[in-house]
Amino acid sequence: MNRVFVCNCFGVTEAQVKKHAEDGACTPRQIASACKAGTDCGSCVRRIQALLGRGACPRRELVEQGDSAVALAPQAQDQLPEAA
Repeated sequence: MNRVFVCNCFGVTEAQVKKHAEDGACTPRQIASACKAGTDCGSCVRRIQALLGRGACPRRELVEQGDSAVALAPQAQDQLPEAA
């Protein structure tokens, strides 16, 4: 098996990044939340951006069609702290 590592700090492979992207991660920050890639030395962030730029992201397509981010993640409204 040929493993191409994207993040050496956490041993994250290209295949893992692509899988997280298929599951809905559209940004390096979302990839970081899924597998920690890009959160240590940061040298892999550009590579992650390049990988994300190659594939279709279902969420990104919805945003480009004019849907708001709130419409994409309505559950996020419930997690916002209330103003005091």
